[in-house]
Amino acid sequence: MSCAVAVPLRVSPLFYKHSVSSPVALNLHASPSSPSTPSHSSPTSPLSPLTLRLNNQPEDGPISFSTTLLTMATSGPALMKRKRPAMIKIPSSGLSFAATEALAEVGPMDKVEVEGEGYYVCCKRGKRRAMEDRYSAVVNSQGDSKQAFFGVFDGHGGAKAAEFAANNIGRNIMREVTRRREEEVEEAVKDGYLTTDAEFLKEGASGGACCVTALIREGDLVVSNAGDCRAVLSRGGVAEALTVDHRPCREDERDRIENTGGYVDCCRGVWRIQGSLAVSRGLGDQHLKNWVVAEPETKVIRLTPECEFLILASDGLWDKVSNQEAVDVVRHSCIGIDNLEPFSTCKKLVDLSVTRGSIDDISVMVIELAHFIRNTC
Repeated sequence: MSCAVAVPLRVSPLFYKHSVSSPVALNLHASPSSPSTPSHSSPTSPLSPLTLRLNNQPEDGPISFSTTLLTMATSGPALMKRKRPAMIKIPSSGLSFAATEALAEVGPMDKVEVEGEGYYVCCKRGKRRAMEDRYSAVVNSQGDSKQAFFGVFDGHGGAKAAEFAANNIGRNIMREVTRRREEEVEEAVKDGYLTTDAEFLKEGASGGACCVTALIREGDLVVSNAGDCRAVLSRGGVAEALTVDHRPCREDERDRIENTGGYVDCCRGVWRIQGSLAVSRGLGDQHLKNWVVAEPETKVIRLTPECEFLILASDGLWDKVSNQEAVDVVRHSCIGIDNLEPFSTCKKLVDLSVTRGSIDDISVMVIELAHFIRNTC
């Protein structure tokens, strides 16, 4: 495994990169009283190669974090005396870290950039005190290099629901998929979402999360969403939205809410449920559970060579960038040129949204579908 890390004096936390065969999420928390110390969990299977670029951590004290990617130990006082940061020793394999659930203690993070095996991620914190977005990526699922699971999760009312989803929804979906017939995949994904929601509600935690997920299996792309995270496919350069945002302004969603005793109203130009939430589906949201359901809408398509790439992103992108614009930005750097720059496209999309005035958390994942299409020759 190759791993390169660019580290200024302060490290911007990375929040999720999963094991290639089991969905173990990465979690970080600020530790104001002690230097960074790694903690180890049970062994996981080897990770796919990736490159991390961690940037712009505010100068707010020592950082403690855990990932499945690298072990880092630095001494605060020693660093302060040096003119340049000390060399960081990065083990080459066998890296495993314990997960932490202290999401309420997560400190501010500016940006996370990850390059994985066939996918790329860029996440940028908005004006909130802490990042509430999370993502998950599982490649080589069940030992199959052409099988993978990806997800982007946009938390509201805190990051607990988004983190819980990133930790659990992929595993719950795969459990249902493996015990059902191939034609029952939509029902399997639905049960995976509902199981994850029920498990989170049992935790008694507040907040909720919008979700968009993509399962690649047996040559099919299975895309699901609950909330306003969105999946957009580039089919020969033409943007094709594979999901429809779940918002109270949708006529069918409004009818469903009102038929179950809720109400929808418009406050300052934004339609909300019970005068509160601006999305009509998602995980969590215990106080609105009668109306904010976790049942996803799912679409299954057969992967063909004209299916170039898939963009999964939170509404921080889609509120400012159209589907076709996003596809054009990615395609310009990835298709039909000698020097491919797929990783930079995520950052370009994030930056474009910011320049247009986005103050929300923004998470963008680009998946190269050719990497997961089987060669039939």
